[in-house]
Amino acid sequence: MTPNRFSKAMQRMLGSVEQVVLIVIGIATILAVYQAIAHIWQVKAIAVADILLLFLYLEVMSMLNHYLNTGSLPVRYPLYLAIIALARFLVLDIHELSAETMFALSGSILLIALAILIVRYGHVRFPYADSTDLQSKNE
Repeated sequence: MTPNRFSKAMQRMLGSVEQVVLIVIGIATILAVYQAIAHIWQVKAIAVADILLLFLYLEVMSMLNHYLNTGSLPVRYPLYLAIIALARFLVLDIHELSAETMFALSGSILLIALAILIVRYGHVRFPYADSTDLQSKNE
């Protein structure tokens, strides 16, 4: 199917909106890192939760950088974010969590880690075909 003028205009518009949102995400992440560092400086103490929060921001910036460089986002990046977020939640609220909740959070982290291993194995074992590879095979 060949795109018509309307679909081409929509693609350009959505691409522009995407770029604006990416800029907003980048700026918001940089400001959040600044706030986290200012908080650490203000209390003059570094907690494990602060380090995990900085890792969350670092992973967001890494995702953004990868997306800007390649135009695609591997599924494992959000999975890394989920592991860090769950670990941070576990560390912050460990005193108020029941044993069942801690077990569920730990199990969730394990399941996400297994999902990352499966995705990585699948990517290595069954690599994606480039669109240029598909075109050359069809000719």
